[in-house]
Amino acid sequence: MYKKDNGQISLAEFQSPFGKLDPKNRWVRMAELIPWGKYEEKYAQRFCEDDGAPAIKFRMALGTLMIKQKTGHSDEEVLQDILENPYMQYLIGLHEFTMTPPFAASSITNFRKYITAEMIKEINDDLFRAEKKKDDQNGSNTGGGNAAEGAPKDSPKADSTTQPTGANHGTLMLDATCAPAYIKYPTDINLLNEAREKLEGMIDALHPQGYAQEKPRTYRQKARQAYLRFTKQRKPQKGVIRKATGQQLRYVKRDLKHVEQMVQAFSTGKMSNNQNRWLETIRELFSQQRSMYEAKIHSVANRIVNIGQPHVRPIVRGKTNAPVEFGAKVSISLIDGYAFIDKLGWDAYNEEALFIPAVEDYMRKYGHYPEAVLADQIYRNRENRAFCKKLGIRLSGPRLGRPPKETDKNVIRQERLDSSRRNAVEGKFGEGKTGYGLDRIMARLKDSSETVIAMSFFCLNVARRLRIILHRMLLLIFSLFLMPDFCS
Repeated sequence: MYKKDNGQISLAEFQSPFGKLDPKNRWVRMAELIPWGKYEEKYAQRFCEDDGAPAIKFRMALGTLMIKQKTGHSDEEVLQDILENPYMQYLIGLHEFTMTPPFAASSITNFRKYITAEMIKEINDDLFRAEKKKDDQNGSNTGGGNAAEGAPKDSPKADSTTQPTGANHGTLMLDATCAPAYIKYPTDINLLNEAREKLEGMIDALHPQGYAQEKPRTYRQKARQAYLRFTKQRKPQKGVIRKATGQQLRYVKRDLKHVEQMVQAFSTGKMSNNQNRWLETIRELFSQQRSMYEAKIHSVANRIVNIGQPHVRPIVRGKTNAPVEFGAKVSISLIDGYAFIDKLGWDAYNEEALFIPAVEDYMRKYGHYPEAVLADQIYRNRENRAFCKKLGIRLSGPRLGRPPKETDKNVIRQERLDSSRRNAVEGKFGEGKTGYGLDRIMARLKDSSETVIAMSFFCLNVARRLRIILHRMLLLIFSLFLMPDFCS
């Protein structure tokens, strides 16, 4: 059952034994930044109006996810943080300070299910694209547009709001990164050993107590000893690795055959929900591992790298410290310091195909094309270059073909300027991975992981907007109090 509520609570209405809340507190400013009632309708569609227990309100659910993303704590710790902090209680929509938990810690898992990545993306676009429009209309540089992206103050391209409306103006930055899942580094031996152990647990669960027929032999002790002998070798040779892989494949094949026979005889009613999901994953894993073993190769399409999270895929990034990462690939557009997700997928894809849709989306949202697009080399193919040339958009980076013998100093200066300004998108990824959990996605389900990733970028934009508000307040204070004294 869900009763609609606009979620709006004034600061004066909140009752606290510690006195009035500070309106300048970050949690208070976050609460005032979001129009809660505007998104209540879509959230309420997931619940019936007159059946079941009362559901958690949208403000409480989204506010809790924001707190979790900002603090990086576990679900249990987040609930304790809320009970200890009146400002957090105001953020989630409570009317008075309480020491009674407003929800169970396990409910945070449901929050990630009900508030999907698509919903967060819509809120993110609605809030912060609108803020850019207001900044453009006011003709003010918010301090995080091009100036904060590394452009010199004396550069004619430093202010994206100096161009007339209707012409190309503004800067669009494009890039992609990987949001790694929190899984153990996958190897064929470890995956097969884990599959064998899970199959042995299924055999134990399926075999009825007191059944006349003996439990099928699994040779689990010999299989375990063989696996431990292999793992104790520091640098095993290729032949040793192949021999150990073949052994584990044969053990998995035997156990999988026993499980299939027992499922036909006794059904899957005695297995847990996790075991039923694991069985489907192990079938696919065994098929992939056997095909790679027989063909003597090490890659296969849609390769499973984790039994508990079969949606995770290897993403080849080519980085020095991590050539291959395991998680979701995220492509974003960075506009005046605000990050917007263009695509979030678990399979590897070529982000150059997202260039034209991102530019067209910029046009639909703001009514004009960007003056410049700052993107990595992978985006600068012939099709995208021709598209930008047709619309009068400057695409960063050198042109294709042989370098000219004589180069214009202004062209070199512009290329260096674009390269330095493009560091802003790399910095945004770094901020998300160091401060907002984008470097290690702890959620296990696919949809929940996508919600966590979307929340990371949403909280990044919220933090940026709060910095802009603080910057404007400091400028106002400086102009009202300090400038007259300075002039006198």
